Amino acid sequence: MEFQNLLIEHKGRIQYIIINRESKLNALNKITIAELHTAFYAAFNDLNVGGIIITGAGQKAFVAGADIAEFAELDGEGGADLARNGQTTVFDMIENGSKPVIAAINGFALGGGLELAMACHIRVAAETAKMGLPEVTLGLIPGYGGTQRLTQLIGKGRAMEMIMTADMITAAEAHQYGLVNHVVSQESLMTKAEEILNKILLRAPLAIAAAITAVNSGLKDGVNGFDVEIEEFSKCFQTKDLKEGISAFLQ
Repeated sequence: MEFQNLLIEHKGRIQYIIINRESKLNALNKITIAELHTAFYAAFNDLNVGGIIITGAGQKAFVAGADIAEFAELDGEGGADLARNGQTTVFDMIENGSKPVIAAINGFALGGGLELAMACHIRVAAETAKMGLPEVTLGLIPGYGGTQRLTQLIGKGRAMEMIMTADMITAAEAHQYGLVNHVVSQESLMTKAEEILNKILLRAPLAIAAAITAVNSGLKDGVNGFDVEIEEFSKCFQTKDLKEGISAFLQ
């Protein structure tokens, strides 16, 4: 499948999705959002893909935000449509996907870029990366789930400060806040992301999918995460993976 703004690479059961707009600091425009939806849908439904690493082309930016030029002609209704479409077709799809997704944050992750990274299940950052939600400087707020996911990850007080000051934080600060799982050198970034994902790929894939569903359920309004955990736990007893795992353990 050919994409205008994405590069797709495979390394064993790992699929790389690389946002390839380096001259625009990999900013998210409508075409890129649509292509991300297509790429993730295909990856989640490809039996040969065990997990996904998403990153940006080059070393300057993971994604330096949305393509602001596309905002100029929008009114309130257009803004709502833009945010709703992005959230449902890409960001929520990644978060609720059945396969692990790791964000390899190679540079600036700002605005929609940080929101994209936060939708992933695990985040690894290069030590040179900078992160922030600068939308209020434009008279906006984050629209791709940033106010919700940042608060879930780092707590209300720090999220309020980051969003209202629009300040960027370093990779080290992001790690201290709990926003990223690991910080490594730029040269080690992909190696570390692959190391984590390869370890996950040694585990039972249906159990991994169940774990994603159960963890996410605890963050949804009106959903009892404990009940979802029980349901997903019970489903595991119907799988071949569990029978093989128990047999191997007992032997």
